[in-house]
Amino acid sequence: MPELVVTALLAPSRVTLKLLRAFMWSLVFCAALLTAAVYGCIALTHVLCRPRRGCCGRPRRTPPACLSDPTLGEHCFLTLKSSGLRLHYVSAGRGNGPLMLFLHGFPENWFSWRYQLWEFQSRFHVVAVDLRGYGSSDAPRDVDCYTIDLLMVDIQDVILGLGADTPIPGLASLTPALLLPGFSSALVPLTPPGYSKCILVAHDWGAVLAWNFSIYYPSLVERMVVVSGAPMSVYQDYSTHHISQFFRSNYVFLFQLPWLPEKLLSMSDFQILKTTLTHRKRGIPHLTPNELEAFLYDFSQPGGLTGPLNYYRNLFRNLPLEPQELATPTLLLWGEKDTYLEQGLVGAISSRFVPGRLEAHILPGVGHWIPQSNPEEMHQYMWAFLQDLLG
Repeated sequence: MPELVVTALLAPSRVTLKLLRAFMWSLVFCAALLTAAVYGCIALTHVLCRPRRGCCGRPRRTPPACLSDPTLGEHCFLTLKSSGLRLHYVSAGRGNGPLMLFLHGFPENWFSWRYQLWEFQSRFHVVAVDLRGYGSSDAPRDVDCYTIDLLMVDIQDVILGLGADTPIPGLASLTPALLLPGFSSALVPLTPPGYSKCILVAHDWGAVLAWNFSIYYPSLVERMVVVSGAPMSVYQDYSTHHISQFFRSNYVFLFQLPWLPEKLLSMSDFQILKTTLTHRKRGIPHLTPNELEAFLYDFSQPGGLTGPLNYYRNLFRNLPLEPQELATPTLLLWGEKDTYLEQGLVGAISSRFVPGRLEAHILPGVGHWIPQSNPEEMHQYMWAFLQDLLG
């Protein structure tokens, strides 16, 4: 068929898709302005209630002691083969078993997996990474550096890179402001060659990446443990039929705007982030001031919020998405009282799975932050799910 005829036949579909995307972006922009007004009022209230903190966040000069707890593992860096970026990670249990790779969410970092690092290092090589843009990992400024495709390549490079027999410089080469006291500048050898797959454990934004990764890189994922996070295609379809989900995750629209979210989140010394993490009903129970600072330390550094928020600024880039079948053996844990994600998403996820590949549990009375709020329950489910891999 002549190319001109094909182009003419496809023209109506292309125009329709462009109009659909234009309509979607107009709705996103309107929602972003509305949520900006709401969060602006919240941030201003925090400033008025705590005038001594001022309008800007206070940069932390010294990292909290809990970030240098030696029982959590060794602090290492890995240079990614595809991008050349350096990612920071904490590793423990090298040589004790299969690779278990942890992907954190927002507003968190590798430290959100502290309970799991302690629990599983006896039988697995546990690795908690600071994702691109977070913590001590490299943080490109450009929004285009945080697309889903690039972030999935990062995960691939981490898995394969951890199987390389290459020494990595310790923290001595970091910017002095980011050095953690007590760390050695000696070379830290990585694990011996051999990793061609991993057990992927992910929460929140890390879960979004893990779902995508299991679809496009299935050979690299042996098992998956997903906590409080849905595939983007499932979230898209569910939200269009359940408008209440949009209200639960309204902050996503705010984060589409440039520079303003960084300003609002940092006002009154990051009070919005503090409230998110420590709220009596919605936050992480029993989070100590030292542990709170473990998260705020990185975000308080210059540009520390821009990289993480750039993840959200790429969310709508590829919408609308086609439904995708899920086949990786997966343990899904969900909190009954999750403030940000509805329980109905669990059923929507289940409907996309190959039969027999998903084990899902809704934890009664539990919120969004399961790895930190209910580690014992999470560990019990994980040990049972992974038992056959341990012989």
